[in-house]
Amino acid sequence: MIRVVDLFAGAGGSSLGAHLAGCQVVFAANHWAQAVAVHAQNFPGTVHACQDLRQFDFASLPDHDLLLASPACQGHARARGKDRGPVHDASRSTAWAVIDALEAKRPRWFVVENVPEFLKWTLYPTFADALTRLGYWFDPMIVNAAEHGVCQTRVRLYLRGQRRTMLRPMSLIRHSPIPVRSILDLGKGTFRPTVGRATKTMEWIRAGRERFGAKFLLAYYGQGGPKSLDQPLNTVTTRDRFALVEGDGMRMVQVPELRRAFALPDWYRLTGQHKLDVHLLGNSVISTIMAMIIKGTVS
Repeated sequence: MIRVVDLFAGAGGSSLGAHLAGCQVVFAANHWAQAVAVHAQNFPGTVHACQDLRQFDFASLPDHDLLLASPACQGHARARGKDRGPVHDASRSTAWAVIDALEAKRPRWFVVENVPEFLKWTLYPTFADALTRLGYWFDPMIVNAAEHGVCQTRVRLYLRGQRRTMLRPMSLIRHSPIPVRSILDLGKGTFRPTVGRATKTMEWIRAGRERFGAKFLLAYYGQGGPKSLDQPLNTVTTRDRFALVEGDGMRMVQVPELRRAFALPDWYRLTGQHKLDVHLLGNSVISTIMAMIIKGTVS
């Protein structure tokens, strides 16, 4: 069985992808204790470390065949807002942990997940050169989850690599978009009146009723405004940003519904705390997509 190390593992989306691909996750690390606790609940046989990976002894990693890593994306993502200098420099620097781990243990394969803007990072050519000098052939893939059986428009980079020999080309099977209405519990939940909301929200509600009728979704911040229930969900972030409008009432989209937008199986455990679970999901990797990437990489 292929042995996997998962760095920046978060709540375990990549590890779940490895599990679905028939691999064994032997080690997982993340700096956030609450994410590590959730990961440990779901992968009790995995060795865990709560650690700032910029200060980790990578020689201590167990031997493994496949390295998975999702270094911080905040310094690259377009949604980051005004660049905060040293804060985002520190975020981007987490990617060097990937090089350190590959140099220390030389696994046969790796998959790095991040936002597509990672490829535009000023130091990406240096990062890529380091991969080459370590003997890896690599292939960046940009994948929109909504095109591959997931009810979420989540566009991510998957940089997959193999030592010594070129990777086999791969392509993912495309699926028709999944409408967001299929993951929502329509008619359920605690609805509050739409009247008396902020001016911008009321403008969105009026526009939504004109375009979509009595039922539609509102997205707050980013690409905000009314959204059709016949399209996939927009990208889930670490904060509540989606409200369901039905008639004269509205409510926020709940964690069980957001789980479906990540194709999480029912057995996968989160914390049961709404705000924390939204944050964990917003930082997560979609496991079914990662499973497809892994299968296409190691086959």
